[in-house]
Amino acid sequence: MTIGDHSKSDGKLWKLCPFWQSGTASSSSTASTQNLNSAHRNGVGSTTTSRSSTSVSSVARSFLPARRRLRLDPANNLYFPYEPGKQARSAVRIKNTSKSYVAFKFQTTSPKSCYMRPPGGILAPGEIIIATVFKFVEHPENNEKPPMDQKSKVKFKIMSLKVKKGAEYVPELFDEQKEQATVERILRVIFLDPERPSSALDKLKRQLAEADAATEACKKPPADTGPKVVGEGLVIDEWKERREKYLARQQIEEVESK
Repeated sequence: MTIGDHSKSDGKLWKLCPFWQSGTASSSSTASTQNLNSAHRNGVGSTTTSRSSTSVSSVARSFLPARRRLRLDPANNLYFPYEPGKQARSAVRIKNTSKSYVAFKFQTTSPKSCYMRPPGGILAPGEIIIATVFKFVEHPENNEKPPMDQKSKVKFKIMSLKVKKGAEYVPELFDEQKEQATVERILRVIFLDPERPSSALDKLKRQLAEADAATEACKKPPADTGPKVVGEGLVIDEWKERREKYLARQQIEEVESK
């Protein structure tokens, strides 16, 4: 029965039962219509709305920039002293600003003339490392002007990946978990005149000095926790002394017992 048929039947009932109030028929029809609309909204309408909201949110997340886990200094460029025919050095400070362990990896568009030390690794939360970048500086072609303070075509990409504590770094981590890897920054090469003082050149020298100091510290042998050496070849070993004293006491007791 349609809504119209229902209203007509209510009219017939009104003639048979005159004690009904005049507003009953209209309110019944209105209530039926509202119930149908409500059922439609709560059923199909809610499903359609939830699906559309989910799709919209997923599309919106795809346009949002990935949350960075590392802070780089310099943030956008790698500065090299312009010394044609020599291997120049640059440096970048990398800090893990997240609350998780993060693996990082360098990539470059010119792997034949550039390499990084270290090329990758794992940083604990809050840990800082100064990476050194090496690049062979070629002579300008056709007597061109040296590209001072200009961006080079060479680029470096730094990627990050969240890892578990105690994980061992291998470059294949980024191949196995491509979807979780994030491109932190793309750094462009800028050459500086080594004869002209500048704040960028001074900062580069400071970072290179820190990187060299950290490298030398890693080369030092660990503190010797073994036996102490006094004089020429005299070894003092506490456990050896105790054993010798113990054997000496046993020999004395054997002699006395006889």
